[in-house]
Amino acid sequence: MKDKQTLFGRRLAASFKYAFQGLKHVIIHERNFRIHMIIAILIIIIANYLNISRLEWLFIIISIFGVLVLELVNSAVERVVDLITLDINPLAKQAKDIAATAVLLYAIMAAIIGLIILGPKLLALW
Repeated sequence: MKDKQTLFGRRLAASFKYAFQGLKHVIIHERNFRIHMIIAILIIIIANYLNISRLEWLFIIISIFGVLVLELVNSAVERVVDLITLDINPLAKQAKDIAATAVLLYAIMAAIIGLIILGPKLLALW
């Protein structure tokens, strides 16, 4: 039984290790991910300053993490498509474009949520 627990612990630790390696890679090599991270940090600072409610925080957090996760999926799709074919292929382009569109649509939704939550509070400061 102890061997199974040790093996499970090692596998779990390895999973976290690989996930953090992936995070490090995208932070270093993916410009769009860094842009989204900078915007996320700014939004968190502004939201904290404006003392938004717990429910508003929930929407902000879901929006931020949704954009970041979709950006990761988009990067993964791009890598897989590039791995599969080096040729210019209309289907490969479509796969990349569609993944990028998913990020764009979610980012637009996140911006709308941010404007709905933070906009009136920021206007009240003027």
